[in-house]
Amino acid sequence: MQHFELKGQTREVAGKAAIKAFRSQGLVPCNLYGTGVEGNVLFTVNAKDLKTVTDTPKAHIIDLVLDGGKKYTAVLHELQWHPVTDVCLHVDFLAVDENKAINIEVPIVISGHAVGVQQGGKFYQNARKLRVCATMANLPDEVTVDITNLGLDKRIKAGDIKLDKIAVTTDKDAIICGVKTTRNTVVASEEA
Repeated sequence: MQHFELKGQTREVAGKAAIKAFRSQGLVPCNLYGTGVEGNVLFTVNAKDLKTVTDTPKAHIIDLVLDGGKKYTAVLHELQWHPVTDVCLHVDFLAVDENKAINIEVPIVISGHAVGVQQGGKFYQNARKLRVCATMANLPDEVTVDITNLGLDKRIKAGDIKLDKIAVTTDKDAIICGVKTTRNTVVASEEA
């Protein structure tokens, strides 16, 4: 899994007026908690630096550097967005340990050409990310799903995906992708 370094400054104040002042300066208030962190660590990061992490479909392990010295390894836990302007308002980071399992969402990459599509069906994809659990060393950058043998009216569920040393924690009945029968396929089979 890729690592990304993000620099921030700790903050003491947490009131509404202080938060508003931070946002007007182009800073995003953040919160860090989890393994190896005493209490919560309040800090701010530059909004432009944060965009490189939030505006990508890829999953990252984030190396937080606070006040130029303190280092934490974390993952994005929760993001709060402005409902109109899509500006990030607040971020929660979860500190992680290299030796403990991490639960994180990784992007799904589809590979191959489905047999059902070649027979006239229509391919659909319901999920773009898959939640997995593994130690940091075993976390994948992405999960590749091969759809070559996917026939008409067949689908792939999260429970069908098997990975070495990685547990899939998405609901096993969640549909990842499938091939639907179209009207043209039904008409062609009736004519045949």
